[in-house]
Amino acid sequence: MPDTVKPSPNQPAGASSALVTGAEIARLAGVTRAAVSNWRRRYEDFPPAVGGSASSPLFVWAAVQEWLDGRDKSQEVSLEVQTWQALRAAYGDATGAAVAAAVEHLAGDAARMADGPTGPVGPPLREASGVSLRGLLDRLAEDAGPAGAVGVLVARLTDSARRSGSDLVTSPRIVRAVTHFAPDLRRGQTVFDPACGIGTLLFGLRPARGLVRVGQDTDEDCVRIARVRSALTGREDTRIAYGDALRADHFPGLAADLVVCDPPAAVTDWGREELLLDPRWEFGTPSRAEGELAWLQHAYAHVAPGGHVLMVMPASVAYRKAGRRIRAELVRRGAIRKIVALPGGVASSHALPVHLWLLRRPDDTGARPDTVTMVDLTANDPDGPLVPEDSQTSDVPLIDLLDDDVDLTPAAHMPAVRRDMAAEYERARAELTTALTALESLLPDLRAGDGTDLWDGATVSVADLARAGLVDLSGGVARATGDQIDPDYLEGFLRAGPNIRRSTSQSGTYRPDPKSARIPQREPAVQRRYGSAFRALGEVEAQALRLTETVRRMAEVAREGLGSGALEPEDE
Repeated sequence: MPDTVKPSPNQPAGASSALVTGAEIARLAGVTRAAVSNWRRRYEDFPPAVGGSASSPLFVWAAVQEWLDGRDKSQEVSLEVQTWQALRAAYGDATGAAVAAAVEHLAGDAARMADGPTGPVGPPLREASGVSLRGLLDRLAEDAGPAGAVGVLVARLTDSARRSGSDLVTSPRIVRAVTHFAPDLRRGQTVFDPACGIGTLLFGLRPARGLVRVGQDTDEDCVRIARVRSALTGREDTRIAYGDALRADHFPGLAADLVVCDPPAAVTDWGREELLLDPRWEFGTPSRAEGELAWLQHAYAHVAPGGHVLMVMPASVAYRKAGRRIRAELVRRGAIRKIVALPGGVASSHALPVHLWLLRRPDDTGARPDTVTMVDLTANDPDGPLVPEDSQTSDVPLIDLLDDDVDLTPAAHMPAVRRDMAAEYERARAELTTALTALESLLPDLRAGDGTDLWDGATVSVADLARAGLVDLSGGVARATGDQIDPDYLEGFLRAGPNIRRSTSQSGTYRPDPKSARIPQREPAVQRRYGSAFRALGEVEAQALRLTETVRRMAEVAREGLGSGALEPEDE
């Protein structure tokens, strides 16, 4: 991520050259990332990128804001926001069902053509009170086309799932990693995802056309969305089935060229008692705690000779005692070819470290490998490069892995690197000095007030603001959607006063509840003043966290250097 601090549009004078990413433009403008990408493609006069990378370009916010004002994008923005709010009003927290019904409405006859072997399309679209949801969806389709409108809603669903920590949708960062490490595919080859969700991994693989895509999922709403997506994007060779792939495999004879899967994490009720003698357990019957290894073997059972499996796995699967025998058999028979430890923060549904396991089923021509390639990217930025440095990869002989633990964690097998402790310590000291200076400069200028408690004056509930279309409550997070509410003012008061006390239990547990929160009523100019102070405080907190990490790293280097003889104290 860039080091540039990027304030909101209500920033002080002199900050007009702040740089923002496409995701930040979407957040500040109140639209989806897909809408920003669409603007860049459709409008030649959209401000060009001035820095960053191809995957995360940077733009001058002042130029983007001027373009938005000149194009009068407020109406286009409000249409997406209004549509999403109407869906939320009609379906509440059932966002999957809401998007499934909406995309089937947008697809029309195409939704019925995409109907799979599990029955008809879902129930008809509900209507929100006081608004025509069908009318909003039709207007959205007129503006972006049916496929574009579906993309907008899927992006909203993805963002909502990310912010709420749901595992309904595979995170974009995991999709990026899977597509990067996936073997090359040719037209006509078959790809299978036994826990496909809305098809994020299936549709993210290349080439975009010509692959036979097969999926199954236990969530009926996800299946409905995936089918419509395939129909509207011209992927005719797509079959999506509904059902539990472990208990009721809908494609028992399928032998795919590539199986990709982001399986449910930490699920113990995966059907072990029913499936004890299942022939899929080629490497051993998994324990109840090793559901991920059941999914791995299910995927391996569906790969053709010479084909590959690419699985998203919690890092603990690589070393847990319960899975040791299965790991040993996978290594002994040469099935595992590569394990990649991804950077922290790539998964949205949990905070667990994530690995990618690449397996290959032997064929008549392939020699049995004698090593497993280990790649450790845990020190990288989650949005940074995925190509490892030489020090981040190691080809480990199979015999070295087959010890008592069979630990397949990449970090445990990286080559030792001689460190320049003195240089590391000096860099850490310099970072600490810079961080302290930045922390002092970020502190907001606050003066003594007149003693009037803002909470004693007029306040308004966030729920009322949401009903008025001024706040979006998607995913349990309140976001300002128009110019009448300053986003930093809203966020600041949600984390202050009665709102904090209301959301904190007697045991001290804090669970934010924006629907029941209230904020003081103030005109936009006053909101901006308070918002600027709240924003500065947030930046101070973020800088303090970075400072804590810098101090920890400096102390760690100093202790290790003093103990190893690489560093010594100065003479008194």
